[in-house]
Amino acid sequence: MPKDNSIKSILIIGSGPIIIGQACEFDYSGTQASRSLREEGIEVTLINSNPATIMTDPVTADHIYLLPLTVESLVQILEERQIDAVLPTMGGQTALNLAIEAGKQGVWDKYNVQLVGVDLDAIELAENREAFRKHMIDIGLSVAPSYIANSFLEGKDAAQKIGYPLVIRPSYTLGGTGGGFVHREEEFDAALRRGLDMSPTHEVLVEKAVLGWKEFELELLRDANDNVVIICTVENLDPMGIHTGDSITVAPAMTLSDTAYQQMRDEAIQAMRSLGNFAGGCNIQFSQNPETEELIVIEINPRVSRSSALASKATGYPIAKIAAKLAIGYTLDELKNQITKTTSAYFEPTLDYVIVKMPRWNFAKFHGADHRLGLQMKSVGEVMAIGRNFLEALQKACQSQENNRTGLGADKKEWIRTSDILDRLEQVSDDRIYRLKDALRLGVPEKTVQKLTHIDPWFIKQIKRLVKMEERLMRFNVAEDIPEDFFRELKQTGYSDAQIAWLLRIDEKEVNRQRKQLGIRRTYKLVDTCAAEFEAQTPYYYSTFDTENESIPSEKKKIIVLGSGPNRIGQGIEFDYCCVHGLLAIKEAGYESVMINCNPETVSTDFDVADKLYFEPVYWEHIKEILDLEKPEGVIVQLGGQTALKLAEQFHKSGVNIIGSSYNALDLAEDRGRFSDLLKELDIPYPKYGVADDADEALAIANRVSYPVLVRPSYVLGGQRMRIVINDEELERHVLSIFKHLPDNKVLIDQFLERAKEAEIDAICDGEEVHIMGIMEHIEPAGIHSGDSSAVLPPYSLSQNVIDQMIKYTERLAFALKIKGLINIQFAIKDEKVYVIEANPRASRTTPFIAKAYQVPYLKIATHVMLGTHKLKDFNIEKKLDGYAIKVPVFSFNKFPNVDKNLGPEMKSTGEAIRFIKDTTDPFFRELDRNRSMYLTR
Repeated sequence: MPKDNSIKSILIIGSGPIIIGQACEFDYSGTQASRSLREEGIEVTLINSNPATIMTDPVTADHIYLLPLTVESLVQILEERQIDAVLPTMGGQTALNLAIEAGKQGVWDKYNVQLVGVDLDAIELAENREAFRKHMIDIGLSVAPSYIANSFLEGKDAAQKIGYPLVIRPSYTLGGTGGGFVHREEEFDAALRRGLDMSPTHEVLVEKAVLGWKEFELELLRDANDNVVIICTVENLDPMGIHTGDSITVAPAMTLSDTAYQQMRDEAIQAMRSLGNFAGGCNIQFSQNPETEELIVIEINPRVSRSSALASKATGYPIAKIAAKLAIGYTLDELKNQITKTTSAYFEPTLDYVIVKMPRWNFAKFHGADHRLGLQMKSVGEVMAIGRNFLEALQKACQSQENNRTGLGADKKEWIRTSDILDRLEQVSDDRIYRLKDALRLGVPEKTVQKLTHIDPWFIKQIKRLVKMEERLMRFNVAEDIPEDFFRELKQTGYSDAQIAWLLRIDEKEVNRQRKQLGIRRTYKLVDTCAAEFEAQTPYYYSTFDTENESIPSEKKKIIVLGSGPNRIGQGIEFDYCCVHGLLAIKEAGYESVMINCNPETVSTDFDVADKLYFEPVYWEHIKEILDLEKPEGVIVQLGGQTALKLAEQFHKSGVNIIGSSYNALDLAEDRGRFSDLLKELDIPYPKYGVADDADEALAIANRVSYPVLVRPSYVLGGQRMRIVINDEELERHVLSIFKHLPDNKVLIDQFLERAKEAEIDAICDGEEVHIMGIMEHIEPAGIHSGDSSAVLPPYSLSQNVIDQMIKYTERLAFALKIKGLINIQFAIKDEKVYVIEANPRASRTTPFIAKAYQVPYLKIATHVMLGTHKLKDFNIEKKLDGYAIKVPVFSFNKFPNVDKNLGPEMKSTGEAIRFIKDTTDPFFRELDRNRSMYLTR
């Protein structure tokens, strides 16, 4: 069936600010959908309140509305534009809830707008726990025994009928919010009350717990002719009881028998076809009894889900892009596979590799948080790794996490106390996979590990294989002693040179040198969706240690962009936005653009954004071999946040050209001692400071500087372990904590300017001119991390004298540092005197916010400046902002009910929204300003 030609314009609803459970995977889906619809000549209007995303950029849609996600905002758009249809399946639960609410208020009927890609009755059926249970039973599928409860008494009655252990699942919540296991009767009352309170309909499902069962999920697409294609089958390494967003997942499924797989396929297709009349994506989760292979359906999401981005990157099949075309009437057999360009979209992907997704947590930011994992999602991001086998992919995933691990163990972070390890296996936490390896290394039997973790024996045997290989490796003294075939096997199972060096207690360079002498180098394989059955047209690669290399470098001049790795607090989706614009500008300048990143949620890792994509860890050993192969003109590190910036020293030492600001400029800004010396030389005021290598030195500095002081480790992100302390006792305790957790870092101690205002500037410098992109005034006072502060653009209360000082100091610093590209400078203002707090010679969290507020393509301009293809004078920069734009932080404290919610110098927000106001009499601004007064009077 051809597309519906009556649809000329479509409204896509975004997911709003990043929160735990709904992150930038929906930015990826919405961006793909928009591009897909525009290919069909459809005018796309997009609403979203998130300024950090590429989704809300003019390159994505014809019309962007940066408005709150409310029915009133939808009405405003429908009054201004002729909209034929709305696509609400690309913005997660937020977009669906808004579409449902607008429908209830009669908005879609009033403006004659049809909903596409979704069946609201199907959504209601999937979300209503009791209706879903009955529907599954009616069509002959199994579910766990359960009862619905709308009151405390009904819940108690359900628990009595089912018995313990049981699960409480609140209706209509996101990321498992409010849900949990109850193992004993005395835990039930508090868990039930929490579930009822968290559900917007005051409804929970009380369900029998299938603890220890295996969990699988399938991603499917369905068209208007009821054709269904299964894109990906994903197996959770962790058993039932861990939210799938917090579980390590593997594709294809490793431990499914063929009969169980066929049954799962049949039931998934049957379930999807039974859910109303819609064309688009669907995610189905199953649980399987590991002993009997009995299957039960856990839940269905009849929309593009959080897992869709992962499944797209895992298979190369662009789920959201195809789903958008299905929503406007196409059928699967009419569409081409985007990677092969020859097969149809009805052709199911086949994987000849293994992918492992590993979540990224940020518990360090949530002091007092319960680290145990369960039904409620707690991770803030994820990485994906691709290998020829499970172990290679798993170790690459560990290297991608950016938690100072060089793989799965075999480093200096292993645990050695058996009792602690066994406790950690039973009380599931973010490090359980590492403790599992530790247990096997210390001789704990595989059966005991399986009994404690309920992880399938196949995965345990695979990890035991690593233990055996390490035992063999430790018999050698030097790298030259390792037999070539064994050396190759180590690399083929994912071992980094650093791990091998640690096990032999030698230098990593010796391992690297011997490996290359033996000719053991990475080769690169194409992700092609069809296991090489058909020729692929898309340059999307992963590394392995094979004999054939499929990545053939072109003759064109190349620029590599380093991504920012997994999302976490302090470094999120805004750097994906920066990387995408960098890639587009590189192409525009006539270079071949090459992207390196490991985050499956991002647009920059889409297969057709860069000329060449390497889905690899942002980890030196992997990057170096890509550099050796591609031989680029240089590498851009300014766009990938602190992750990319921290690698600048390695590039410098290896003679790799850093595009834009030099390594010296980057290092000078990071080195507090050198930076303060520069400020002194430039006659720029700064708070008194000192750098300590031990607690005694820290105490001496603090007493010289005078309390209160700001204490922080060097070279960290998002204010990690940053505190304001007021006496020697607090200082000593915190400094010792820093050295314990970050032993390689120095401690910086700065005078804290009490009751000072805070502001920041983002600027571009081309060596001859400095352009001030934006000046933001923080509503909260100094002492609250800039990422947790509401920032107003332009300033609303700073005097012209203060603004002039800030601009003057920015220009002095940019020229002195020889900045070529971007710089962000943060200021404290007290008694009309301006102090420089810090400078970041890279894209900042606020760069996309300023670009959106002023409607200026600043990342494109900055990239051209870095490349040297243009000067600032070549651009006609015209800022457009009527009134003020406010960056408002968004928090996910509901996931951690017992944490310290007070804001301070360590960042805690997970996302941000943008709000436009005419003037400071706006009620929204007045409410924020009242919050500032509260901080000042504490």
